[in-house]
Amino acid sequence: MDRKKPMSIKIAIILGSTRPGRNGEAVAKWVLEHAASRTGVSYELVDLLDFDLPHLDEAAPAAMGQYANAHTKAWAKKIQGYDGFVFVTPEYNHSTSGALKNAIDYLYAEWNNKAAAFVSYGSAGGTRAVEHLRLIMGELQIADVRAQVALSLATDFRNYSTFAPSEHHEKGLESVFEQLESWSEALQSVRADKDELAA
Repeated sequence: MDRKKPMSIKIAIILGSTRPGRNGEAVAKWVLEHAASRTGVSYELVDLLDFDLPHLDEAAPAAMGQYANAHTKAWAKKIQGYDGFVFVTPEYNHSTSGALKNAIDYLYAEWNNKAAAFVSYGSAGGTRAVEHLRLIMGELQIADVRAQVALSLATDFRNYSTFAPSEHHEKGLESVFEQLESWSEALQSVRADKDELAA
């Protein structure tokens, strides 16, 4: 099958905490700042606070694509336009935030055949939150890359609140970008093939 030249890559940095005083905002902005130097790809910060998503209130399962509520349709339209995602997640009680899980659960097809990476933070670097998210990604047909950045509240935040990441995390973030962009580009052709077969 003939392959067209890949389209430009669009990646969302999804800020997965909505708590007052959240540490995640500084982390997400740090990711966005470093992403600005990447070529052939655009990164955008997507803050869950900007979307009015109550506790999941759609009657039909997301996989059916029968979204009834305006807030769901707005969220779906936003996510549909991206090729990949960097999930910035805290760790709460050995898992991700309820706000992020809720936002993910609202949709299905909009996530399919795209790529994801993770930047996490917490007392154990947020690694247990990411392990849960990787299971969720599999169900949503999202390819999650191996590289990740795990930030410690003890060593990457002054007084557990002011973000001051260790320099070595910059190299880890570059690996995240490289793997995520590669997979995001590759999966564009997967989605194009599916659209062609459905036409």
